[in-house]
Amino acid sequence: MIDIASPLRLRLDSAALVSNWRWLAAQGGKACGAAIKANGYGLGAREVMRHLATAGCRDFFVASWSEAAALMPLPGDVALSVLHGVGASDMVAARTLPARPVLCSVEQALRWREGGEGRPCDVMVDTGMNRLGLRPEEAASGALDGLAIETLLSHLASADEDSDQNARQLTAFRAVRARVPARRYSLANSAGICLGPDYGFDLTRPGLALYGGIPRASADGHIRQVAYPEARIIQRRVARAGETVGYGATWTAQRDTPVVIANMGYADGYLRCHAGIGGATREGQALPLIGRVSMDLIAFDASGAPDAAEGDWLTIDYDLPSVAAQSGLSQYELLTGLGARFERVWD
Repeated sequence: MIDIASPLRLRLDSAALVSNWRWLAAQGGKACGAAIKANGYGLGAREVMRHLATAGCRDFFVASWSEAAALMPLPGDVALSVLHGVGASDMVAARTLPARPVLCSVEQALRWREGGEGRPCDVMVDTGMNRLGLRPEEAASGALDGLAIETLLSHLASADEDSDQNARQLTAFRAVRARVPARRYSLANSAGICLGPDYGFDLTRPGLALYGGIPRASADGHIRQVAYPEARIIQRRVARAGETVGYGATWTAQRDTPVVIANMGYADGYLRCHAGIGGATREGQALPLIGRVSMDLIAFDASGAPDAAEGDWLTIDYDLPSVAAQSGLSQYELLTGLGARFERVWD
């Protein structure tokens, strides 16, 4: 097999990942899990699980059974839950894989009672988001009778905002807890953890903040950046005064300007909205992004990096909260949009 070096890499800081999890664990309830759906928010679910399991995390969450299957075999004594529950076509996987369905409807509860062979499950109750979950009155009506419920969950809709909905959902979840027996109860995501210990219950389920996102201002200064996209320079050239760079001629050189072209673009999740705001660094030297973002090429003004040359690596500016504010993309989109052409490299 030919060993071909990738011109793109995603440098991943395992110490920052673990540090983020430990800080979140200290803020929440009795246990702290980890949402690793969407391939660990784009970082690589298997490696995220390995690092966090070594640090002590025991509860992991994915979206689908295909995501669960990709993580087999599970390390040690960790538990894995599948957030989208169990459809009719999922039953073989659900009975075969060592993972729990998070039942999301009365229909799923009936299906698991009849076909789940008595295996434990989790249950999602909708307390105000109107996405997945049984309504509180459905959960308390007997629809869950006979099920071995490990964790009863709900999900906060507005935890990253100062919204009255948070308190309403907390009240609703407390009422469900009083009526539906389960071994554990779980409400808080990353932003919910930052709302305070009242939201922690028995298990928290951070996602975004594990990977360097700032869900609320109170997390700033505690959460560290984890993902650093890097792109290799293909060419160094000079744009003469008056010449333009890229599609649409949106950037014009005011003087003879050294330009470096890097092997990255919107096909890799670095979208066109970064034009005019993006940048990169090389050995502490700043290189502003110039012109439009192409499918797999971008250009930088290398005036501040006189030694930047073909083959050198550029670290793309990718601090999640600041880039989200500048680009209009959410921190979630910035992470999960990073494409498959990035080689994931853990420090």
